[in-house]
Amino acid sequence: MIGYTTIGTKDLPKAEEFYGELLSLVGGKQVMGLDRIKFYGTDEGGAMLAICLPADEGAQSCGNGQMIAIPGGSPEGAQALYKKAIELGATCGGEPGQRFPFFYGAYVYDLDGNKLCFFHMTPA
Repeated sequence: MIGYTTIGTKDLPKAEEFYGELLSLVGGKQVMGLDRIKFYGTDEGGAMLAICLPADEGAQSCGNGQMIAIPGGSPEGAQALYKKAIELGATCGGEPGQRFPFFYGAYVYDLDGNKLCFFHMTPA
């Protein structure tokens, strides 16, 4: 249903390093890149996450209520993504834990303040 989603950055090389290392934990890699935008995914035709310098050349800003959710594959996978993001300079937005009987999640803000959720859906 989702082809790709894009988030802005003010420092593309730093964002490339952050997302390259982080997404490698779930099999992600940069699958396409142009001067101002880089796409990360796991296979051709699958959903992608793109990072970019804003097209209008204005300042990057984060959307209020906007968040990107990345599946960890397990609670331990979500924890590993959270830990790696923090190691790479992200800030905590909510430590890993069971949020609902069916949802395990952890939250961070990336280097530009974009909110990410690392999650795993668990049996109810």
